[in-house]
Amino acid sequence: MPSKVQTTLKFAAAVSRERDSRAAGSAVAQAARRDLEGRPADLACLFFSPQYAESAEELVEAVRQELSPRLLIGCSGEGVIGGGEEIESAAAVTLWTASLPGVALTPFRLSADQDEYGISMTGWPGNFDESLDRPSFLLLADPFSTPMDEVFSHLADRCPGAPAIGGLAGGGQDQGDNRMVLDENVYDGGLVGVALSGPLAIRTVVSQGCRPIGERYVVTRAEHNVIHELSGTPTLERLKALFGSLSEEEQHLAQRALHIGVVMDEQRNRFERGDFLVRNLIGADQRSGSVVIGDVVKEGQTVQFHLRDAQSATEDLHLMLAAERARHPQPPLGALVFSCCGRGRGLFGRPHHDVSTLKERAGDVPTAGFFAQGEIGPVGGANFLHGYTASVALFSEPDA
Repeated sequence: MPSKVQTTLKFAAAVSRERDSRAAGSAVAQAARRDLEGRPADLACLFFSPQYAESAEELVEAVRQELSPRLLIGCSGEGVIGGGEEIESAAAVTLWTASLPGVALTPFRLSADQDEYGISMTGWPGNFDESLDRPSFLLLADPFSTPMDEVFSHLADRCPGAPAIGGLAGGGQDQGDNRMVLDENVYDGGLVGVALSGPLAIRTVVSQGCRPIGERYVVTRAEHNVIHELSGTPTLERLKALFGSLSEEEQHLAQRALHIGVVMDEQRNRFERGDFLVRNLIGADQRSGSVVIGDVVKEGQTVQFHLRDAQSATEDLHLMLAAERARHPQPPLGALVFSCCGRGRGLFGRPHHDVSTLKERAGDVPTAGFFAQGEIGPVGGANFLHGYTASVALFSEPDA
């Protein structure tokens, strides 16, 4: 009989449906402490449905009193993920904890300031770039008050190539409705984050849930987020030709779920799923033949139209998790999942889709997360904000 592999890392996850915030916080903290088997809770991630927003301070206090984590971070979400479940509408709290010996944790909170020179982010630690060795970032932000493009720009300047994973808090309908947690503090705006570095591997999977259709084109004329021409022909003409080549079923799908993928690494010999940054089609101009997309595009980039449906999203998540597992000898020991609130039962017609797929591909590891208003994750070596995406962080021992 093979001997059990010893690991220095330890993870745990717990869920509570107690409606009282103190009772829910105590319940998940007690369960996490038990499952850590006497090891310290170095990092604790707390996610809760909007029913707990008004009493988030009590929830946080109960977790801290019971568990005493070295660092607590969290936020509200449209729903929570934990214990093998995706709880989309009922009140629930999930707590994910990790014992990470030797891992440096650098917490921070960012807020945006606007002046005559534009938007600036404040709150970065002074020695951020010098004190960290190949960090990975966990970011949780309020969608109403955090300009994520500015965050990604600062991150790229200070820690080039560092991956970020996370999501935008949910459940609120306006600024001030969402909650972000950092240690004992609860905020209603801005961003909370932590940089992790040391003897830990954090592998990211960003499943955008689409499949490419038609041909690839080179952007030959564009301005900001407007594509005028693809391979020398007005973009709308290319799009109409593609639409005519689709099956009747695909045409119906394209009318509500057609997107465009922008290649992130033009040096590759061939392009597959995961090589495209998928963006929305916002509108079209019949006179000029131009198409507006949800991001800036440059002339010379390669693009391809994409379709999104439940089958494509299922296949994409399976394929990307399988490919990630095949690349690394070390098995995942814990996972965080940030799934778009447009996925779940509404897209797949059944509950627990993403977390069940993760369990099938990565094993029954402690998992938690939440349904987000936008998902953060790297594509092609750069960090982006996504929609309709499952962004997954897999935690393991470093590969040899």
